[in-house]
Amino acid sequence: MNQQLEALIEKSSNIVFFGGAGVSTESGIPDFRSVDGLYHQKYDYPPETILSHTFFVRHTEEFYRFYRDKLIVKDAKPNAAHLRLARLEKQGKLKGIVTQNIDGLHQAAGSEVVYELHGSTLRNFCTRCGKFYPVEFIAESTGVPTCTCGGLVKPDVVLYEEGLDEATIEGAVRAIRAADLLIVGGTSLAVYPAAGLLQYYRGRELVLLNKTPTPADGRATLILRDPIGQVLEDRV
Repeated sequence: MNQQLEALIEKSSNIVFFGGAGVSTESGIPDFRSVDGLYHQKYDYPPETILSHTFFVRHTEEFYRFYRDKLIVKDAKPNAAHLRLARLEKQGKLKGIVTQNIDGLHQAAGSEVVYELHGSTLRNFCTRCGKFYPVEFIAESTGVPTCTCGGLVKPDVVLYEEGLDEATIEGAVRAIRAADLLIVGGTSLAVYPAAGLLQYYRGRELVLLNKTPTPADGRATLILRDPIGQVLEDRV
């Protein structure tokens, strides 16, 4: 627990947390860009290619093989960072979480105001009739998952080449613009347009919790390189 961070949290009443893959690594979910992340493993195609809209359309079965193997993480549980953020929301201090993650762990920890920029593996829909399917349906299916109507069941995850949901973006911008403390954690701020949301922050205090440098380091009030769960762990 960092005293300077805790002092900033204590004096703030409108906190927003902006997070990336590093928030969930302590829950056993690999990030994409670390040395041992998905982007550095060997596949027939690079992960960026497999997770693109074009690949999804042209090589649908291969997409789902990778998706089941790497993006559906079974038995993952919220870690100390997720739990602390949920507690801050219940205390009325944290007003929203803007996340690039698709694992649903913030909600599992109890957070209610979560803007999922890239969607969620927990939501899946038939592209023909719109019927909802849980994550288990995709995980337990083989080949290309299909609905009872015969339509293809697609995860509600934003692929490369696809646009972000406008309502989600608008909510995230409103939250960030109104914040008096923005805590950015577990993201290299390399993925756009998500990383561009920081430009809407008007507050004075910016905290960066990331193991490696980011383009926003020069603006930061406080930079911490320790694991996020360790930094945010609530010992109260």
